[in-house]
Amino acid sequence: MHDTSTKRKVFLVDDHPLVREWLANLINRQPDLEVCGEAASAPEACGKIVVAQPDIAVVDITLENGSGLELIKDLRALLPAMAVMVLSMHDESLYAERAIRAGARGYLVKKETTKNILLVIREVLAGRLFVSGRFAEGILDGVRNGQPSLASPVEKLSDRELEVFRMIGRGMKTREIGESLHISMKTVQVYCARIKEKLHLADATQLMRQAVRSYDASGGE
Repeated sequence: MHDTSTKRKVFLVDDHPLVREWLANLINRQPDLEVCGEAASAPEACGKIVVAQPDIAVVDITLENGSGLELIKDLRALLPAMAVMVLSMHDESLYAERAIRAGARGYLVKKETTKNILLVIREVLAGRLFVSGRFAEGILDGVRNGQPSLASPVEKLSDRELEVFRMIGRGMKTREIGESLHISMKTVQVYCARIKEKLHLADATQLMRQAVRSYDASGGE
């Protein structure tokens, strides 16, 4: 049984309109939950969430004009009392720990059942931490101990470097990456240089190949 006296407000942040519509229909059918707003991009989300004052934001990792990880950090600064959970296509082995460290309280992949999505929303609203998948124990232990659980070379990348790396894997050019992240082309090039150094890649060709390979392997959106 759920308390129906006061519905908890949910805000949706996802760059796919059909996903937002599906989630809204699912959530609005619940006696204890209701969607109070939605956004496709990080800037749009920040503006609307301050007005909507939701109890929880459900955020995707890949967004229009920005990173879900950076948005989580911004939302934690804007509304510290608001809970945040991630619902994404991206494998939790690469992103869950980063999301929790950024301030999210839960991480779930979109292939999970609708029942599990509602379960995690309620778990996070109740103040509990949730990570799905076989990586959960290691991730949560790493967060509690203050040490990242590095399972692959890509995890050496910072959140921003990882975002640039992912965009390269999606076939985006330097100018497009800069415009999407609101940074200069020179800054993008600096990130690329750092990525090549951390992943021991010799040149831009190797960087592109590795980025595409990593993007495909993680089920990129």
